Amino acid sequence: MYSKDNLYEVVSFSTDTTKTGNKMGRLLLKDTTTNAMLNCMLWEERLNQISPKTFKAGNLLRIISAVSNPNYNNCTLENVKLVKEARLGLNEEEITLYWDKLQFYITSITDEKLRTFVLSQLAKYEQDFKIKPAGISMHHNFAGGLLVHTVECLEFAELNMANFACAINKDDIYAATCLHDLGKIFEYNIDLETGSITYVDTFKTDYISHSQFGYCLCLTNGFKAVARMIAAHHGRSDWGAIIDLGERDIEPELYFLHLIDNMSAKYGKINIKMFDGE
Repeated sequence: MYSKDNLYEVVSFSTDTTKTGNKMGRLLLKDTTTNAMLNCMLWEERLNQISPKTFKAGNLLRIISAVSNPNYNNCTLENVKLVKEARLGLNEEEITLYWDKLQFYITSITDEKLRTFVLSQLAKYEQDFKIKPAGISMHHNFAGGLLVHTVECLEFAELNMANFACAINKDDIYAATCLHDLGKIFEYNIDLETGSITYVDTFKTDYISHSQFGYCLCLTNGFKAVARMIAAHHGRSDWGAIIDLGERDIEPELYFLHLIDNMSAKYGKINIKMFDGE
């Protein structure tokens, strides 16, 4: 059930086509009072009457009228009001700041061959890397989110390597951290006018997953240790990991990358409000 008195934060928005060929919208909202999630639909006629910018991730909405379906915890929206518009993501100054931080960590890689490889890959995809999100709804789902998430992981790595129980290779850690989500530039599209994030339809056919992309990229260029860290960074096979950390005799650095990636993702879910315009 929805409440007209509560504000709802847009978590994600997508459009689809019904079996009859009509356009429809799918909207996931979070009740800011209860934190409950609400699945919403909009039929084509209503969808065409509302600006797409209304459904930008992070926006705060008030539901004016809707038809609830409590059995399925969803509703069909008839009218909504935009109360507060979220930022799309990083501005130019912030992009430069995060990009410079990223370059600092790359230049800290002492192995010249590995450093050159990482620099070349990020230079090759620089423009996309600066604007793509790191997810649709889970974390860092804004323009520049991939860049922020990557730098956060590098910062967590720097802070925690000295305290890790086993000796690990800093060069490999930094390289794997820089490249672990590089495949996401092919996985997501973001509309820089509305903030809408969608999956690229052909991504799974072309690359299977962003972990697979990073793993193959590093392995074929001779960086096996880096490739294995990327292969395991999701932790479990049912979460998308190629190497499941539940296996025996796993290298300690594989756990390390998973932990810092997970830490950034968790903080990213909390810190998304930094882009709500406040």
